[in-house]
Amino acid sequence: MSTLLRFAATAAALAALGVNAQTYQRLGTCPTLGCVFPPDQADFLPGQNFDLRVEVHAPVNGSEAFNNGVADEKFTLTIQREHEKSKAATTFFSKTEPALEKWTFSYYEDLFNKRDNKPTVVNVASKIYRQVALYTPGTYTVTLTYYGKQTTVATWFVRKPVTDPKHHKAKNVLFFIGDGMTISMQTAARLLAHKTINGKYQSLLQMDQMEALGHQMTHSIDSYITDSANSATALQSGHKSTVNALNVYADSSPDPFDDPKIETLAEIFHRVRKGIFGFVSTAFIADATPAAMVAHTRSRGQYADIVDMYLHGMKNYSWPSGAGAEVIFGGGAEQFIPGSGTLGGKDYYKEFQNAGYQVAYDNTGMQKLDNKKKALGIFSVSNMAKWLDRQVYKGNLLNQKNHPTGDKTDAVDQPGLKEMTLKAIDILATRSKAQGNNGWYLMSEAASIDKMMHVLDYNRALGELLELDDTIRASIAHLKKLGIYEDTLIVVTADHGHGFDVFGGVDTKFLAASSSDREKRAAVGVYAESGLSGYTVPPGTSPQNNTVVIGAQGPNFPVQWDPRYAIAAGTVNFPDHRENYTMNVGGPRVPAKVLDAATGNEANPADAPNGFHLDGNLPVGEAQGVHSLTDVAVYANGPGAEQFRGVYSAIDIFFKMADALGLATYSNTTHH
Repeated sequence: MSTLLRFAATAAALAALGVNAQTYQRLGTCPTLGCVFPPDQADFLPGQNFDLRVEVHAPVNGSEAFNNGVADEKFTLTIQREHEKSKAATTFFSKTEPALEKWTFSYYEDLFNKRDNKPTVVNVASKIYRQVALYTPGTYTVTLTYYGKQTTVATWFVRKPVTDPKHHKAKNVLFFIGDGMTISMQTAARLLAHKTINGKYQSLLQMDQMEALGHQMTHSIDSYITDSANSATALQSGHKSTVNALNVYADSSPDPFDDPKIETLAEIFHRVRKGIFGFVSTAFIADATPAAMVAHTRSRGQYADIVDMYLHGMKNYSWPSGAGAEVIFGGGAEQFIPGSGTLGGKDYYKEFQNAGYQVAYDNTGMQKLDNKKKALGIFSVSNMAKWLDRQVYKGNLLNQKNHPTGDKTDAVDQPGLKEMTLKAIDILATRSKAQGNNGWYLMSEAASIDKMMHVLDYNRALGELLELDDTIRASIAHLKKLGIYEDTLIVVTADHGHGFDVFGGVDTKFLAASSSDREKRAAVGVYAESGLSGYTVPPGTSPQNNTVVIGAQGPNFPVQWDPRYAIAAGTVNFPDHRENYTMNVGGPRVPAKVLDAATGNEANPADAPNGFHLDGNLPVGEAQGVHSLTDVAVYANGPGAEQFRGVYSAIDIFFKMADALGLATYSNTTHH
């Protein structure tokens, strides 16, 4: 049969099944009635543990209704390694036949069905093979056969490491994630903090000076716009997944914890090399990016369980323990203070203390922690304060009642990303040396680049980015001081992007003085009228001043944050809001809110009241901007950095870090 005829036949078969929905899908990566997880095109590190689930669907109604809604319970599963004979999955993995599971779920085929409240009901028969692994590099063909002769075929790839694991390049990995950070944001941050004279920068970002530059594609497995959970899953496990999922492939079962899991870099490093790991974040510590270090659930909102996983790992299913983080720093006291936010209402400060952790509640206490002991530092309720509010607008720290002890006082002594990262390095380096010197892995997240971009607070987002850059610079110096820089791979990237950019300059004084929206827009200067950066000169000084000035926060930060001549910046998606391009001095922006339940989110009249109105382009249920498709940059220094050049998928970052650490294993206990 010709390629054209095969394509036509496939298209006809899919059309007959009614598989044409995009807004909603019956189940991601499962266009037929048979599902294999991990799905077609999955990549594995040799020896990486994973679960294998198969599902057979029988829609009761809708365009795919089949077999009177009775799911085939006699399906079979085979696996074939290239150049070898196919074997039953139980034989291939030396496993006993797992129990048959059955459940029912429903979904809407499209927006019309949702509007009319006409869900499609699906009956499911399923089995799951827990904790299996593939040890030999090559191609594997997985075939699920059901309803007689229907098949779903998945092709898997076990990658051959570039470097011999016995001669790996790096002992340690320091992994920075600027959540939501794009090159256009880095360009804007450079403009704000680094002086130009006649078009030439007099200083640069630390990221500008890294050894290797690459680009990663961020799209998820079943949608091209990702969130921070499945994007972090790609970075930490080498597998793409579904929005909201953490280190699992999202199945259709009702249990958010039984989905097929994938082993993460931290778990493999701990298991294979007895390396230690930790993570720090300016977000609440159960948020998606830190959670992706060791958590396994398809629902990132299971915060109490995620914190418990930090301590105990997976408890209900066979899995190598994910517990063992030596240092955890961030916000999110609501998941530690006993009450509704913790698992079983327990005091998780005490749970960690009972497991041998020191606990700190502020920067002063963190600096006093013993580097020889495990450490937990929780410094606020919810997300930590933003760099601008800690360093410039310090009054915004008051009246928050967010102290991590829950005593309703203010958390005014919060560390920044730099302080947390340097202390974490000290603890990991000290404890690694005491435990056999097997190396360490630290993830450091600048979380509020993303969080401030969501609320269109571009100044605060860029402040968070500059704090990240300052942290990278300080970490390099600190590693050199400790004598371990040459042993440490440093990687900097984002998990996804936002559609942000600078398109001109704006005279904020003229904008505020103008009356109509159309007149206010005349304050925006484009091309030649965009002018020069007012952020690198003292207040009241012309942006044409060619003197390099150091501001109150030191070099590599703006001299002033709210100049008359500001950047005109924006993002490609947004709710209804008003814009005046000035600093929101009183704290993070709230650009939109529900003023009338019947009309959804509208421009917040208290936000930028002297600005002009912008009609939103998002559904009225969205009060903030959303993520975008853009590729994001990857920077690297140190042993293995050369692998990070080029353009590649987000999952490749996992494989490149694993390769530098030599984590592939060929132990052949299952003969595969």
